[in-house]
Amino acid sequence: MKRFNTLLLAALLATSFSALAHEGADHKNNGPVLKEQTKWGIAADAKAVQRTITITMDDTMRFKPYMIEVRQGEVVKLVIQNEGSMLHEMVMGTRAELEEHAAQMLKFPNMEHDAPYMVHVKPGTQGEMVWNFNRAGDFDFACLIAGHYQAGMMGKIKVVGDAKSSNPSAAMPVAAATPTAPGSQDMSEGEVRKIDKESKKITLRHGPLKNLDMPAMTMVFQGRC
Repeated sequence: MKRFNTLLLAALLATSFSALAHEGADHKNNGPVLKEQTKWGIAADAKAVQRTITITMDDTMRFKPYMIEVRQGEVVKLVIQNEGSMLHEMVMGTRAELEEHAAQMLKFPNMEHDAPYMVHVKPGTQGEMVWNFNRAGDFDFACLIAGHYQAGMMGKIKVVGDAKSSNPSAAMPVAAATPTAPGSQDMSEGEVRKIDKESKKITLRHGPLKNLDMPAMTMVFQGRC
C-alpha cells in the first residue's frame, strides 16, 4: 500500500486522467480476479461453481428476479443479462455502502468503478460474476449508474447460514482507529491494482478521500496521451 495525496487524486479525476465513463464499459471479470473478503462474500474461481443464477435487467430500471437466496458457503455464477437499450450494471453490497456509492455517482457521473462484486453490461449482452457467499445475512445489489439507483433499480440477496455455525460476519476484523497526524487529512492509502499499457488504463484502489467526500473504492482511470 502507498499513500497518495488526495489533491493529486482529485487532479487525476479532473485533468491528466479522466475517470472512464460507464458508457461503453463491458466488464466480464476476465483475467485474474482479485480475491478480497467483503461483508457479503469473496470472489471465487469458475471451477468451484456449484450453481448458476441468471438475472436480467432492462430499461424499466428493474432486476428479475428481484430477490435471490443462496446457502452460506455456496459458490454461484451470476449471469447478468442486459435486455435494455442502455448500459446497466449490477453491484453487490450492503444497503449503506450501495447508497453511499450511488450518491458519489450522482456527483461524479463519469466515474468508472471496478471490483469483482460488480459487472457493467452493454445493451443486448451479458456479464458474469463468480462469487462465494461465505457470509450469512441479508445483502443488496443495485445498478449505481447515475439516476438508475434513484429510479429503484435494486434487489435483495439472502444468504442462509448453517444453523450449526455462528454468523462469521460478526467476527470480521474491524480496523482500529489511529490518531490523525497533522496534515494527514490530505493523504489517503492507495494501491495500484492493474496497469493496462496497451489501452492506457490504470485501476486504483484508494481509501477515503476526505476533501472530495468520497468513500474508499476501486476506480479505473484513462490516460489521455
